[in-house]
Amino acid sequence: MIKKATILALAVCLFLTILSPVPIQAQDGLTILDSSVQVEFPSRLSFNVSARSEVDITDIRLHYAVDRASFAQVTSEVYIEFVATTTVDVSWALEMVKIGGLPPGSSVDYWWTVEDAKGNKVKTSAIRVQFDDIRYAWHRLTEGKITLHWYEGEKPFAQEIMAIAQQALERLNVDTGANLEKPVKIYIYADAQDLQGAMIYPQEWTGGVAFTRHGTIAIGIAPDNLYWGKRAIAHELAHLVIHQMTFNPYSDLPNWLDEGLAMYAEGMLGPEFTTHLDRAIAENSLISVRSLSSPFSAYTEESLLAYAQSYSLVKFLITNYGQGKMLELLNTFSQGSSYDAALEKVYDFDTEGLDTLWRDYITALVQPTNGRETHPVLIGTLAALATGLPLASALAPESWAWR
Repeated sequence: MIKKATILALAVCLFLTILSPVPIQAQDGLTILDSSVQVEFPSRLSFNVSARSEVDITDIRLHYAVDRASFAQVTSEVYIEFVATTTVDVSWALEMVKIGGLPPGSSVDYWWTVEDAKGNKVKTSAIRVQFDDIRYAWHRLTEGKITLHWYEGEKPFAQEIMAIAQQALERLNVDTGANLEKPVKIYIYADAQDLQGAMIYPQEWTGGVAFTRHGTIAIGIAPDNLYWGKRAIAHELAHLVIHQMTFNPYSDLPNWLDEGLAMYAEGMLGPEFTTHLDRAIAENSLISVRSLSSPFSAYTEESLLAYAQSYSLVKFLITNYGQGKMLELLNTFSQGSSYDAALEKVYDFDTEGLDTLWRDYITALVQPTNGRETHPVLIGTLAALATGLPLASALAPESWAWR
């Protein structure tokens, strides 16, 4: 009786069984009979192999590697537990809850090694399996290095999203010098609920996610919600561009720069953000740039302010020091520089220096004159000027969209 490495409790769900196109392989009586893999998106990949030998089979190992950006070739090896016998049929499942999940369209290479009591050893050829979301009938649209996948809405819907993606790339290139280095896949789900069904333990507010090491964006955009969708696409695409450009094994970007560039790619800052920026300026409660270098608060009010300040910081640097300096900053970070060292090399000031200069710049616009307080509406107007927001938008009612 065979003891499998993992007992799979298969829920009622769609799955795809892929028979590996591997011919029967043998060595001195040890034979690989067949190999297959079941794709159960987004939960697991189940690998199966059958083998036979003239003597007991004593060792079976699965090897797999996920195709993603990395600094070294990483291969995982799984030792399969089973009862030694002459004929075996074993399975092992890669449970996505253990690795945080994979985005749709991911690729996984795998192969088996089998050994018997005589020391005969057979290794199968590497096979690539696609971890696709087969719940939907996807359409494709490719332009340059971007490929859109969508299943709801007509082609003009996808073309409009593609246009905003290309515009976001152009804006990033003009203002920062950053370019998309590798192809990107964007999966457009019909709404947030469909998207969350493609994720492992999503938050209820999740509306989109950028898998930077996979070059993939998954986002929920209804055809009747294109305004939000366009901004979200530009935001997540900027994350991919910047991470491709600065990817290194030593350090990451300060969060204010990463999120600030993504916000900047969206276009003008929205009123839901300027409202919080206005209040923080008026109340002298701005978050320090040093604090903004770390992950943002999970609390909505603080998070909105963090995003607004990050946008304003990036706007300040680009407006006052130019595209060339921003490109130099990103290239410096790509070499693994620390936060302070990168700023000092490019701008001749560190994080605290940036904090001081930016605060002086933005608060100078809202200082009261002749002992009179600045009216809240004027504060919003001046903050809009500091961030590049049209005045009409600065006075628009507040709304909130997922970030």
